[in-house]
Amino acid sequence: MTNLAILCVDDERIILLSLRDQISKHFGDRYRYEFAESVEEAWEVIEELSQEGIKILIIVSDWLMPGIRGDEFLIEVHKRFPAIVTVLLSGQADEAAIERAKVHANLHAYIPKPWDEETLISIIKSGLEKFNE
Repeated sequence: MTNLAILCVDDERIILLSLRDQISKHFGDRYRYEFAESVEEAWEVIEELSQEGIKILIIVSDWLMPGIRGDEFLIEVHKRFPAIVTVLLSGQADEAAIERAKVHANLHAYIPKPWDEETLISIIKSGLEKFNE
């Protein structure tokens, strides 16, 4: 199994299933795919992967979730793991949140919901290229 991972965080299971299907269909077994239904669960996944020596390359996070907003989560991720590429996915993020994430989380991209598969894959590909530079 690969030691490179992509993490998706969204409180809606159907969104996570769609992301899983689209991402894994395109990238196959080149990466490990992890999913979390909350920010708390995402931190648990990040901790487990770190302990296993698995490198998270990209985190795709929803914005509107219970407890903490996606921009706040990605900002904290960037503080602790500056190499992880951050992507915000939302149908409801306001411009201020997107701008905050750009400035403080080095946001790679914002994807509005509903998204199209081609855009999602293109953004993930360009994010992965950052590791190959």
